[in-house]
Amino acid sequence: MVKVPAGITLGQALKLARVVGSGGEAKLVIQSGEVRVNGEVETRRGRRLRPGDVVEVGRERLEAS
Repeated sequence: MVKVPAGITLGQALKLARVVGSGGEAKLVIQSGEVRVNGEVETRRGRRLRPGDVVEVGRERLEAS
């Protein structure tokens, strides 16, 4: 599991963890329904992550701390 800082947006977290290569790619992945936050599909790339949030994209898992 990759740790990302709390307070950043979902799109920023995906880029920081190198799940995607660009903001445009993050937008496509998020809007296609491939991203879950705490088990729920999330389609807003601007969603701010809170401490303890778990993001899943395929086999990748990120945790905000």
